[in-house]
Amino acid sequence: MPSMFDASVPVFLRALKNLSAILDKGEAFAKEKGIDPSELVETRLIEDMDPLRAQIQRASDSAKGAAARLSGTEIPSFPDDETTFADLQERIRKTVAYLESFTSTQIDGTEAKEVTINTRREARVMKGQNYLFEFALPNFFFHVTTAYDILRHKGVPVGKKDYLGLS
Repeated sequence: MPSMFDASVPVFLRALKNLSAILDKGEAFAKEKGIDPSELVETRLIEDMDPLRAQIQRASDSAKGAAARLSGTEIPSFPDDETTFADLQERIRKTVAYLESFTSTQIDGTEAKEVTINTRREARVMKGQNYLFEFALPNFFFHVTTAYDILRHKGVPVGKKDYLGLS
């Protein structure tokens, strides 16, 4: 089993960097096809789901929240005011910089630590390992995947290799 640090921070960093590259392709696609970039930023897969911009915001929130909760530090608050590809890229850059500030000693050994997450309906308390593997990582990848899916649905030429960072 990887350490708590190895299973979190490097995983978040890799996916966020891949997501940044996918956004670059989305922006280039919009320019090439003469599409207003805001159309892509505001696209939803279906009416009751959040648009692309919110998927990036939630992926960012999930990653920085996990690192902060596991390390026992305060979660930095980023305003959800991104409206352009450049804004979304800056959000990812800030999140990456924040995650890169962590060391393994801050997160390793937190398997049994109590972690509280406040949802809209309730506060949930979980052990660190359960939090990471049953909530933080799945939630993070839900939003990364949904962002990828939105752009793919709109015709952006991205594939599995882009998602995995192998292109």
